[in-house]
Amino acid sequence: MIAADQPGLITCILAITALVLLLAERLIARRRLTDPLTKRWRTHLGFVVINLPIERGVQALMAILLYGGISALGSGQFGLLPFLGLPVWVEWLLAVLLLDLAVWVQHVVLHHVPWLWRLHKVHHADRDFDMTTALRFHPLEIGLSMAYKMLVAFLLGVPLGALILFELLLSLFPLFNHANITLPKTLDRALRWLVVTPDMHRIHHSTLPEETHSNYGFCFALWDRIFGTYIAEPRGGHKAMTIGLDEWQDDKPRRFGWSLKLPFR
Repeated sequence: MIAADQPGLITCILAITALVLLLAERLIARRRLTDPLTKRWRTHLGFVVINLPIERGVQALMAILLYGGISALGSGQFGLLPFLGLPVWVEWLLAVLLLDLAVWVQHVVLHHVPWLWRLHKVHHADRDFDMTTALRFHPLEIGLSMAYKMLVAFLLGVPLGALILFELLLSLFPLFNHANITLPKTLDRALRWLVVTPDMHRIHHSTLPEETHSNYGFCFALWDRIFGTYIAEPRGGHKAMTIGLDEWQDDKPRRFGWSLKLPFR
């Protein structure tokens, strides 16, 4: 959740990050793209226009229902973390890590519960993999995801500042790890011990089921290593691997209307 005095700064950070990654995609591209940029980006921006008010609306509603209810009852702080008596910096670190773990669990569930997978397929249907793929999510998934994150934050008693920080990380890292950029191998290997890199997450967008159901992380890379869902390299190599879904390797996924209706097909 973003406090009233924060959106301007956060929007500026996101805009600068996006511009840097767009430039990097032109200069150090990892793969040749399949579909025309303008047609894909038009579809992905369409999702942004629809999803942003849904995300903010669900966020505000959940904040009123959960945090507002506790305030009205006069019961003060609620949740796990405030009762542990931890130093502030430890509480923040633990809050961010637990929220990231919750998002990782959510991602696994999206892949293995059939009706949720139908929603999440919209993200995976993109036949290319670049920064704008991070914007391609069905509105129903966005609404459910925001409600879930707010509920987890409430139950944990996450401090508002830590929640703002996590939301910023959850906006920045998907832009980075979906980017169509080449990183030096030594740098990529080093970064993977901490965060999810583009080469690591690209494997998750492979058409091969064993690769699709791997590398679920968005921010931190440790959960896939801990729970045994980490794959280091795609079977076909990064330049030859097929991105998207086997059943839709035509031009349909780049169409906004088709993508919006995909879960109901």
